[in-house]
Amino acid sequence: MVGETSPNHDQGSTLDQAILAAQHGDLSKARAIAEGGLEAGGTDMVQIYAFLGMVCAQLQDLPAAAGHLAHAHELRPQDITIACNLISVLMDQGKEAEALAVASAELAELDKSLRVARYRAFLAQQLEQFAEAITAYELVLAGFPDDFECWNNLGNARAGADDHEGAVEALRHAIDLDPRAAPARLNLADALLAVDRVDEAEAELRKAIDEFSDDARLPYQLYLLYKTQLKQEEALAALIKAADRDPASADYQLKLAIEYGVLRRTEDAERAYLRSIELDPKELDAYLGLAIQYEHTNREEEFAPLVELARKNGIAPEPLSYVEALQLRRAQKFEEALAKLDSVPADVEPIRTTHARATLLDRLGRTDEAFAVYTQANRLAYEDNPTDPLDRARDLREQLAQEIAAITPEWRDSWCKAEITDDRPDPVFLIGFPRSGTTLLDTILMGHSDTVVMEEQPPLNHVETALGGLAALPEMDSEAIAKARDQYFTEVRKIQPLAPGQLLVDKSPLFLYRLPLIQRLFPKAKIILALRHPCDVVLSCFMANFRLNSAMANFLRLEDAADLYDLCFRHWQASLALFPANVHQIVYERLVEDVAAEVRPLFDFLGLQWDDKVLDHSRTAKSRGLITTASYSQVTEPIYQRASGRWEKYRDHVDPVVPILTPWIEKFGYKD
Repeated sequence: MVGETSPNHDQGSTLDQAILAAQHGDLSKARAIAEGGLEAGGTDMVQIYAFLGMVCAQLQDLPAAAGHLAHAHELRPQDITIACNLISVLMDQGKEAEALAVASAELAELDKSLRVARYRAFLAQQLEQFAEAITAYELVLAGFPDDFECWNNLGNARAGADDHEGAVEALRHAIDLDPRAAPARLNLADALLAVDRVDEAEAELRKAIDEFSDDARLPYQLYLLYKTQLKQEEALAALIKAADRDPASADYQLKLAIEYGVLRRTEDAERAYLRSIELDPKELDAYLGLAIQYEHTNREEEFAPLVELARKNGIAPEPLSYVEALQLRRAQKFEEALAKLDSVPADVEPIRTTHARATLLDRLGRTDEAFAVYTQANRLAYEDNPTDPLDRARDLREQLAQEIAAITPEWRDSWCKAEITDDRPDPVFLIGFPRSGTTLLDTILMGHSDTVVMEEQPPLNHVETALGGLAALPEMDSEAIAKARDQYFTEVRKIQPLAPGQLLVDKSPLFLYRLPLIQRLFPKAKIILALRHPCDVVLSCFMANFRLNSAMANFLRLEDAADLYDLCFRHWQASLALFPANVHQIVYERLVEDVAAEVRPLFDFLGLQWDDKVLDHSRTAKSRGLITTASYSQVTEPIYQRASGRWEKYRDHVDPVVPILTPWIEKFGYKD
């Protein structure tokens, strides 16, 4: 208890006897004597009620303690000790609202010791009554201006009241008083982020990480900051540091596995998932993450052992139905897979489960149902998504429109004259709108011993960022180009080392709108352009489950996908008119009809000797490990033609965007 009131000895010997029994450690006897005194009555019952409250509290009879103290408080409402004891007992019972009512603003003002104000501040903050908490903390700090804990709590209360600038001020005061308090540093970083002072927040976290070398929370907070900024590599580095500091955290290992997966570090991801399961055998998300990893690496034989391990570790059968559905889908048992998905709880991988249902409905020919479920899956992906994918998608489309307007003959003629001064062969670029057959094509190219295919990796994007985008191209001289080429090939070596004589194929479909950059840095580059019916492409993108970078976010809605298709090819055509490139077209519909006939001329174009082994694309796909594109499962199947013209089955749903695509349907020869 906070304290005890002195007994009134005029009350007689009853209270004296009770106190004596308590002093001798016989609390039950003390309680019985005092309760007898209540029955006898007296002129001042406050002391007995207060004493009984303390004794009952020590006997862990909290309801009785609260009752007695409430009587004492009612009889003497301005007695600070009685009030504080009652508040403490009510808090021990989890009755914060009742405790706050006792710790009233009026009593807090009367209490010169400020004990009531401390209680009131804490309770109001717990109950999210932040205005009352702030007033109470400020009252305490008026009397104790060097109280670190109150400054820290005041900062949190102000943040709760959306006064983030005030929170920053209070938290900086707290840190000045105690620079060694790691929680205050975390709170300050949160407050700085709330007022968009991101650089300051990052600096505070980095400084604190160095100063508190054992605290895992600080690098974890930095990881979260980088995630909101979409700085994937920096986020992973911070998370690795957090996991190193707390190696027993199953949650950190799980998040590590996810982040490794984003960066395509397959083996690291699998190791982290298994470590998470080792640390917490009931971590469902680790089993689901492994299943998704096996799915994307075409290791369907791992599904059954994974389910068996999960069951052995006590995972309920219902969420495992998702993994079993994946296994059945691979076995082309579509009806059984669809039925299995019905058992998956609504909160288990809702986007992936919904998308899997849509793909099964599509394979079963239930097109209207499939389209509705694809729409539902995409809505789940953008609703309540903190990264605002639809806004990012719109920003990219606006950027492309601005670039198209800037790509003029006058702009091209403003370029500095420059020469390529090194003798490294230019890469081949494999481009085309996503879902145009680029994954099938890069798998075929991988089957040739003289090629190295780099699949959707960032070297050229890193170079573009370093340069400053399209606007920087005219000013580039020979030295700047040499530096940019060096950076590109250095980044390539980190990902995909090249043996002498091997041909590098840089496959990134949406380099469709990077032709000016490609021509500036690699004027001798050969370009493979993959084409497919625009309606099939746009529909297929809408039906795919992509990671939502700014480009892929355009595929969450059919109309956005069509707009992006139009902008990409307008950008391509405008660029091609200014920079006639060495381009070879591959048409998807012809490719799936006769692979050899379509790709033999491509190998001639690339200067590669023909090798029949390239036609065994299923073997190549099985050996390539992680496939990051939406076509990861199709490329291991025999070549099929069911996707050609699929949009016709969905014509009613696609018709609204056909006017946007019609110019390209005609240009690419699909009108008939």
